[in-house]
Amino acid sequence: MQRRARDLQLLDALDALAPVLFEGPVWRIVRQGRDPAQGYPAGGRWDPGQFEVLYTALVREGALAEIHFHLSRQPVFPSRLVSILHRLSVRTKRSLKLADMAALERLGVDTARFGELDYRRSQEIGDAAFFLGFDGLIIPSARWACQNLVLFTERLEEATVSIETSDVVDWPAWRAEAARLRGQG
Repeated sequence: MQRRARDLQLLDALDALAPVLFEGPVWRIVRQGRDPAQGYPAGGRWDPGQFEVLYTALVREGALAEIHFHLSRQPVFPSRLVSILHRLSVRTKRSLKLADMAALERLGVDTARFGELDYRRSQEIGDAAFFLGFDGLIIPSARWACQNLVLFTERLEEATVSIETSDVVDWPAWRAEAARLRGQG
């Protein structure tokens, strides 16, 4: 895949933002048997598939909503898949915090279509942040009213991600819980 030239205005805008430290719990879901601290070049919303990332959420429901969305896009929801919800302890030193939709909009993200699968601008932002030496992004979730932490694993020091708890996900129970929680909002 040929890389396009980076947007110089975007690089300048991100470079002007001070990196933040993050230390605390995050949630991540992976298939049973997969290491939740192992990154991969996902080609998701915030990475163009050129570097390894860990997608996590700052709240449990955010991680569940994101994976449920992607599993629900399949013709039949996978009934034999065993998903494990991990609570991880994470520490970053140079994360880029784009805490709300207004911050994303200022960087050229069409926030009215943020939940859609068009990742071009958000991938450009993630790529620019990686290029500038940030170790992750703190950004709004497209699936739940929370923030996500996307970690650039190549930028993290050893022992900055550790597993605190792990639980099997009961998807039918979570669907009912999510409907109840969304109804309260």
